[in-house]
Amino acid sequence: MFEFDQYLGFLAFLTILTIGFWLMIFLITFVIPYWIGGSLIERLKEMREERKAKREAANS
Repeated sequence: MFEFDQYLGFLAFLTILTIGFWLMIFLITFVIPYWIGGSLIERLKEMREERKAKREAANS
């Protein structure tokens, strides 16, 4: 059926496919939402600081 080198190639293919699959699952479920959530929190902090600075400038 398979020669030994074909069998090794098939195993390498399955290994790379499996690693890629779990990497994509990890990125989609954890890394990307963490990245987007962190950037939104930072943007909200910046907006709050800008509003606070404008209020302080207007009161001075």
